[in-house]
Amino acid sequence: MQRLTVAGRLLITALILGAAFFAFRYFGGNAALRKLAPKDKEYAESQTMPRADDKTAEGAVDESSASSSGSSDQTASDQPRQSFSYTSPEPQNGQLKGVVELGASGFNSFIVKVDDQKRWKLEKAEFGNSLVMENMATDIDIRTGLKSYIGKMLDFGVSGRNIQFVVSSGAIKAEGTQKIIRVLKSLNYVVNTVTPEQEGSLGLRVVLPTEFYDNAFVVDIGSGNTKISWKEGSSTKALETYGAKYFGNNTSDETVATDVKAKAKQIPADHRKTCFIIGGVPFELAKSVRKGKERYTVLDAPSAYKLENAKSKAGLNIYKSIAEETGCNQFIFDWDANFTIGYLLTLK
Repeated sequence: MQRLTVAGRLLITALILGAAFFAFRYFGGNAALRKLAPKDKEYAESQTMPRADDKTAEGAVDESSASSSGSSDQTASDQPRQSFSYTSPEPQNGQLKGVVELGASGFNSFIVKVDDQKRWKLEKAEFGNSLVMENMATDIDIRTGLKSYIGKMLDFGVSGRNIQFVVSSGAIKAEGTQKIIRVLKSLNYVVNTVTPEQEGSLGLRVVLPTEFYDNAFVVDIGSGNTKISWKEGSSTKALETYGAKYFGNNTSDETVATDVKAKAKQIPADHRKTCFIIGGVPFELAKSVRKGKERYTVLDAPSAYKLENAKSKAGLNIYKSIAEETGCNQFIFDWDANFTIGYLLTLK
């Protein structure tokens, strides 16, 4: 190299650099250059999902989703949850009223404010376990529990004459219910009983907004029975089927599903768009998907829930059967509603 002229040295250096450049290009240089490229360009070349501000692509995704959800091999009950926005009217200068539900699985109390237009707002709720259906509640248990509910209502400001007791249609079938009625009568309280049809009608009155009378129905999945109701003009149609504790009677899931579907089949086609649902098992289902303190929670499709508790699984079977038969894909749980509040709305 020392004998080479300056020009010769420059020529050899240029040849070496040229060979290195071509080697870089052919042995991985392109991949390295792409890593150094601007991120926006990389996104544009590789992203398959639309950006948040890409309205055209966003519309294409919505259209694709709509077409796939309407395919013949996908039922309405398997579609994703939809949003629901509704605000119930507030009572004006209302009066406090209280009611204790004597249910098949518990003593539940509700304090509401009701005005003369029957607008209402839940002020306080309390839930307990009665073991009525199991006939394991003693007279002392019942007396102590009921006195506790009464005392709390009085302390909250409810007048004694505005406290009501209602026995659910499921609980009235239980042998132990007569203990409750006997204890309440010894305390000089009147006990109100309802038939399944009346309970379904009362549940509809409290949970179904008037704006949905023409296109929705109501389901109340209780422990002792399930009520399915809807409006037919100015009247209410209510049907009874199995409750979530059917497993205790060795009744099969298939038997229950068949009966539930037979009842749900009677719901008019134009009332199947939306279902307002209440009851113990729907409460459990709504807990896992509730957003904050919202009053109305849209349930997931039945297939989304994996439950272990026997009662919850039984209630899910009822929910699934109704969803499959009606094709309804919007089941809305109301956190404030109970059929006994509907009973309060019937009083002057």
